[in-house]
Amino acid sequence: MKTKLSRFAKVSLLALVITGTAVGCKKSPTGVTTLPKPSPGLVGPEGQGGLAGGEKIKSADENKFGGGETATWNPGDFNADRAALAAYTVHFDFDSSVVKSSEKANVDAVASALKSDAAAKLLIEGHCDERGTEEYNRALGERRALALRESLATMGADPMRIRTESFGEDKPVDPGHDESAWRKNRRGEFILMHPK
Repeated sequence: MKTKLSRFAKVSLLALVITGTAVGCKKSPTGVTTLPKPSPGLVGPEGQGGLAGGEKIKSADENKFGGGETATWNPGDFNADRAALAAYTVHFDFDSSVVKSSEKANVDAVASALKSDAAAKLLIEGHCDERGTEEYNRALGERRALALRESLATMGADPMRIRTESFGEDKPVDPGHDESAWRKNRRGEFILMHPK
């Protein structure tokens, strides 16, 4: 009986040591994409709508400060024309809200369209790929939309006619799980809004 108890005690002790070692060891997770720290892009301190360097956006019509505020018009009072500016969707690099120089022509075309239609407003939707947490992607989508708003303001578009919205990773254009799909999903879309 003593040998059975002794054997049982040894096996139990060994199992306890193995379990304690396995639970106590820190392992790096596998298959997780490491995200770099957020880049500030063109967005001012804490996403307040400032230009790079902390300068506030001026209203194109009134030549006074105020573009850092949220536009007060209600999207429900307008009809959304998603097709009008769909060809000018802007794409972003991974974890970036910087509008690339290769995308400036799209932003310029949107600014011209907005300036030529005084009754229209503009809704900018910021989108991300699926990597990162939901909260992080929602914030990154907002930074992307704000960077586009600021780019439009520097081209003379009135920022008070522009609203931003972030969908994070919720509305992918490509449901794939590779770089080809992610490249398409990191975007800012422009929706022209006409009064009802």
